[in-house]
Amino acid sequence: MVGSEIILVLVAIIVALMIYKVLKTVKGLIVNTILGLAIIVGANILFGLGIAYSAVVILTCAIGGPIGALLVILLNHLGIFF
Repeated sequence: MVGSEIILVLVAIIVALMIYKVLKTVKGLIVNTILGLAIIVGANILFGLGIAYSAVVILTCAIGGPIGALLVILLNHLGIFF
């Protein structure tokens, strides 16, 4: 009994650590997304760029944050993408 209880506690600790790491990563992505989209919304309002809020734009902002947003704006300005 004691051996199986120890294994169960160890498994629970490992699962808790994995959930913590996932939530920590998700928190960073959410912050990046909000900052990046705020920059794109501001640029759309101030300069009338007309950048659509597609899945590609949101993923670029989530991964790149403000730098990703600036990349989206630059690519839009150059007429390459977005």
